[in-house]
Amino acid sequence: MRNSRTNLRSYADARALVTGGCSGLGLELVKLLVAEGARVLVGDVHEEAPAGTLPLGVQYRQLDVRSDEQWDEARVWVETHWQGLDLLVNNAGVAAGGRIDVTSMDDWKWIVDINLLGVVRGCRTFTPMLKEQRGGQIVNTASLAGLVHSPAMASYNSVKAGVVALSETLLHELSPWNIVVTVICPSFFRTNLASSLQGKDVEMEETAVDLITKAPRGAVEVAAAAYAGMKAGKFIVLTDPDGRIAYNSKRFSRPVYTATMKRAGKSLAKGGPAIPPLVAKMQARMAQRSK
Repeated sequence: MRNSRTNLRSYADARALVTGGCSGLGLELVKLLVAEGARVLVGDVHEEAPAGTLPLGVQYRQLDVRSDEQWDEARVWVETHWQGLDLLVNNAGVAAGGRIDVTSMDDWKWIVDINLLGVVRGCRTFTPMLKEQRGGQIVNTASLAGLVHSPAMASYNSVKAGVVALSETLLHELSPWNIVVTVICPSFFRTNLASSLQGKDVEMEETAVDLITKAPRGAVEVAAAAYAGMKAGKFIVLTDPDGRIAYNSKRFSRPVYTATMKRAGKSLAKGGPAIPPLVAKMQARMAQRSK
């Protein structure tokens, strides 16, 4: 439902399902929804929500996004208790990184099943319901890595790019039913996502942990920007300035972007930083070109 004065979507009394809602970005989005008066169901991998984690009044179900059965159970719960859904937030995800010749196929299958197919399952499960009621919103959490593809992150880049592609497809496919689709693309921010890292490329993952833990923003700031984009009905929501610079460099100054990525690859080959500070380099070169 939209506020006629501001043209912003209102979540007051909205029926919302948020996956990965017990921590990080998902939990902060849950808090914002509750503060606006939404009815919220959180799905996460825990058998029970960690004590004291969720705001009062929030419902909880165990929902491993790899499980078709648990997705079906969540749909039945929504049908039984709410008779419909206004907002689906596919936020659950894990982190991974690594060079293409080091990352194992088991690690590829793990991240694809959670970060990409987990979103696919959510969309497939609830699209019939949203079509039947002729309206609703799907919000998928991707990453800046879905738009800007630095070296040594092949698996993570690929699944997040897949979420962006899926979201764009559904944006057009579902518009005749008045279903709005939003994809959130944050860059590194402080979260517990680093705890999910696993794989053989330990050196690359140590760099990723360092970037996450030392990021200038936390989940609260990222959630606020994401929430504003959701309410405005934007398609791609870039939650931070460095993400916008990196993405716009790729879109509007492609030679700068390509040169930066190539230098990053050369640095990596010589034993340099695994995930170099690409945004800072892009900013500097774009500033030089503008003089």
